[in-house]
Amino acid sequence: MFLITYGVIEVKSNELNIILFMNKRIWLSLAHMGGREQDFIKEAFDTNWVVPLGPNVDAFEQSLVEYLHEDRRVVALSAGTAALHLGLILLDVKPGDEVICQSFTFAASANPISYLEAKPVFVDSEKDTWNMDPVLLEEAIKDRLRKTGKLPKAIIPVHLYGMPAKMDEIMDIAGRYGISVLEDAAEALGSELNGRKCGTFGELAALSFNGNKMITTSGGGALICRTEEEAKQTKFYATQARDAAPHYQHTHIGYNYRMSNICAGIGRGQMFVLDEHIARRRAIHTLYTELLKDVPGITVLQNPDGRFDSNFWLTCILVDPSVAGKTREDIRLKLDAENIETRPLWKPMHLQPVFVDAPFYGNGTSEHLFDIGLCLPSGPTLTDEDIRRVVDTIRQDM
Repeated sequence: MFLITYGVIEVKSNELNIILFMNKRIWLSLAHMGGREQDFIKEAFDTNWVVPLGPNVDAFEQSLVEYLHEDRRVVALSAGTAALHLGLILLDVKPGDEVICQSFTFAASANPISYLEAKPVFVDSEKDTWNMDPVLLEEAIKDRLRKTGKLPKAIIPVHLYGMPAKMDEIMDIAGRYGISVLEDAAEALGSELNGRKCGTFGELAALSFNGNKMITTSGGGALICRTEEEAKQTKFYATQARDAAPHYQHTHIGYNYRMSNICAGIGRGQMFVLDEHIARRRAIHTLYTELLKDVPGITVLQNPDGRFDSNFWLTCILVDPSVAGKTREDIRLKLDAENIETRPLWKPMHLQPVFVDAPFYGNGTSEHLFDIGLCLPSGPTLTDEDIRRVVDTIRQDM
């Protein structure tokens, strides 16, 4: 017969007891449906709105506008990368222009610069938020002006793992030099700085709705715009840049970047549980902090002070091997052996082979964080028992 208990299947025969341990897989960050998504998808099918426009797209965009609590426009797109690409086009980035980008990030933050045959200039992070260092940012601007005779065309700061960048300082510097800011808020929906939502500081901002983000549309993203004209231009470029003519005429290169009405239906349903997802990820971070507080050599990334309110999309730790007695990689492999998914922090862009020739202004922060940092499972589907299992595994032999 079979006796099933938590995590264990005990197989009993007349003379043999076999215990098979089947540890449930703990994933880094999975999508979590709230229940309303299927209603809006069914509505799309029932009304035959199965194209890259429609009532779900319009309603999803409006719900995001209302959520941001600022005078903004939102255009739903096929990916966060598409949002960054179109954002750079709207900022008039041309071949040969330089764009300053945070080095400590995912490649999608920087790749659109290369799509336009522009040149990325990478800037290192500060230690408080792990995001773009304002001091190095200004140093980079001054040095590029000296070396090239012109200013960079745009600045792309990133709110890494949901932690707001030091946007007050970054916007002040950008304003003094007249450089537009395109925020990469892919991981930061719901995060706030001084009570203001990430994605509302720059001229433009990108959101991501990939399957592991705060909410999902299966795949997708959005560009946050300040004006109706910017939103209109974004939609124009996202729908193959078709001119206003009865025939198909094009005076600009366009892209197939608009979100489908079906995917937007998922997004509409997800908006009903966004606050719940944020609260759960913050609670998971709080639990990790409490359970790991006495573990030697382990530090959990925290809000630097009361101005910052991260959504804690992923809870991240730093491992000091001289104190912990083991490395980040030792812990990662141990967790993997116990069927627990984790991930090293992003490998900085200035260390990536594809960007080996790009200018870099650094202080060693991102390289050090990459060497000792680890992202822990943080999805809203995880239980407190799951989190304790992760921590118990980390604490073994420490």
